[in-house]
Amino acid sequence: MSVALTKDDEGFITPAVPAASTSDAPEGSASTAAVPPHGNSELFASTFEVSVTLADQQVNPNSPLYSVKTFQELGMRPELLKGIFSMGFDKPSKIQEKALPLLLADPPTNMIGQSQSGTGKTAAFVLTMLSRVNYDLNKPQALCLAPSRELARQIMSVVTSMGKYTNVQTEYAIKDNLPKDATNISAQIIIGTPGTMMDLIRRKVLDVSEVKVFVLDEADNMLDQDGLGDQTLRVKNLLPRTGIQIILFSATFPDHVRNFASKFAPKANKIELQKEELSVENIRQFYMDCRNEEHKYDILVSLYQLLTIGQSIIFCQHRHTADRISQRMTAEGHKVASLHGAKDAGERDAIIDRFREGREKVLITTNVIARGIDILQVNMVVNYDLPLMNERIKGADERPDIETYIHRIGRTGRFGRKGISINFVHDKKTWLQMEQIEKALGRKIMRIETNDLDEMEEKMKQALK
Repeated sequence: MSVALTKDDEGFITPAVPAASTSDAPEGSASTAAVPPHGNSELFASTFEVSVTLADQQVNPNSPLYSVKTFQELGMRPELLKGIFSMGFDKPSKIQEKALPLLLADPPTNMIGQSQSGTGKTAAFVLTMLSRVNYDLNKPQALCLAPSRELARQIMSVVTSMGKYTNVQTEYAIKDNLPKDATNISAQIIIGTPGTMMDLIRRKVLDVSEVKVFVLDEADNMLDQDGLGDQTLRVKNLLPRTGIQIILFSATFPDHVRNFASKFAPKANKIELQKEELSVENIRQFYMDCRNEEHKYDILVSLYQLLTIGQSIIFCQHRHTADRISQRMTAEGHKVASLHGAKDAGERDAIIDRFREGREKVLITTNVIARGIDILQVNMVVNYDLPLMNERIKGADERPDIETYIHRIGRTGRFGRKGISINFVHDKKTWLQMEQIEKALGRKIMRIETNDLDEMEEKMKQALK
């Protein structure tokens, strides 16, 4: 059953059946400082169409269970409610209004949720995990997979904040985070990456016989069969065959993954929006015409003062590019950090933590933090290299990767704040790739001249006002 939704006066999506208006809470973030108290949160108005498809044809959209106006209506444990309110959430966000009654209903039902960043997805699935756990049973009961250790750590911070008044026990399944001789994990909620989770289950360090909830965050990336899909599928195949609620959440679901997701989470309730309408309104998109690869570096350096007004993320195609730029800029007296998958675990954790706390202003990275990372102060993203399909899918051509582009630029303009993204274009090939991005998103990417630095700086400052 598909339920038509309409926009309210603020641009938020509401069901066609009458519903009291509610405020929106921001998606959980890894640092409490990065999540404004609810009264101050300012989510952007939505301009896309959302549809809810219910797996059970008998579900009545007029039923009080279909949409909730308060967290109290969900009948959760008092200590969980206390945790939610302590984080600054006072009422469910729009996606939570519709998703939580379906996620928490008994018997449990699978869900595939697609919703724009900053709309409360993390809080929705974390709340589901915390609600399903039996705190008296010291065995793994909820598993959550993320594509990077950085995102796994961010999700864990939401679990610990929301569950701080409960007796929940948590553990990571990420590389270099457990003692090599660990023999038994008794924590109830495990957050990790697919390879490490698979290894722990195979070695029987992680007993999955009592697992009730299996969550994939950034699910389109996790199910991409040329990326993490193989490992994710292996984890699923090691879990009990029945009795597990599968929850998939992402901001994007390309068509080739959408079909696989429906098989991975059969008979799922679905909350979806159109992918071409995912580009966030309050991110101003620009491009800079560079003469060649070397000129790209010169322009980046000339942008340094602007990059440090708030915080900035520079995305490169390769790890060696990120390191080379970082080393050159550091040698020239600029303070920057580089982060990618080849760095050891402790170094990666320290770098992202310093960036999250605002001690690092400019982060040069690969796609490792293109997804899901919430750092409120980031107001500029630079695509030093445009994301390409062949980085993600073996054997693909050099078409631009639209989903990754959307995720990358979505690191700025979080929760209704203003942000800008800049694409470096330096030859005919990159020009054509950017033109394809424009067509896919249905919006113009504005040119900024690179031969007049003062004018360039003025345009950027205006965009950030």
